[in-house]
Amino acid sequence: MSSQTHIPRTVRVWDPVVRLGHWIIVAAFFTAYLSGDEWAGIHIWAGYTVAAAVLVRLIWELVGTRHARFSSFVRGPRAVMAYLKGLFSKKAERHLGHNPAGALMIVALLVSLAGTTVSGMALLAAEDGRGPLAGVIASGDGVPVERSTHVDVRRDGQEEGTEGHEEGGTGEIIEEVHSIFTYLTLALVALHVLGVAASSLAHRENLVRAMVTGRKRPLE
Repeated sequence: MSSQTHIPRTVRVWDPVVRLGHWIIVAAFFTAYLSGDEWAGIHIWAGYTVAAAVLVRLIWELVGTRHARFSSFVRGPRAVMAYLKGLFSKKAERHLGHNPAGALMIVALLVSLAGTTVSGMALLAAEDGRGPLAGVIASGDGVPVERSTHVDVRRDGQEEGTEGHEEGGTGEIIEEVHSIFTYLTLALVALHVLGVAASSLAHRENLVRAMVTGRKRPLE
């Protein structure tokens, strides 16, 4: 009898936590972006969802399966540049997990998403006095910086309460930071999509489908 080694058509690479977390972040981030100020409630809860998914992903990096851990796919600048150079010359080495360039993008996206959500919670605290940072981001008297109430005295002697908005105050600065992180994330997402498309073509595999099924063909 001749013995032949059976090579499976596909092997499991990404576990359900990685895959589900990936798509939850995609859906929640764009829900938050598209809802904006018009649907504040949806925007806020979508932001919380992104924050929770990012936190779970960071924890899973420590206790998750092999290909979920950064130590299995994060490489240095030389490896990233070598992969990109090989990608353009059609000689890029195929990786079972994330390739070096994709790994760098994942780290950048997680950092940017963390910045987006934290600055969003800080803005909510500064403007409305709500959220997990409400006890930290506040004016000296405990009133949220951007929504502090002051009293105007009209000519007829009656007091009139108005909501003040400190131009150039803490809330305005936080809002600017939040916008920067938001658009940085959008730019990284665009680069990520281009990178996934380029790697899929170079290695003749559907990486989007692999992130749904968790399976890829084995290394040859």
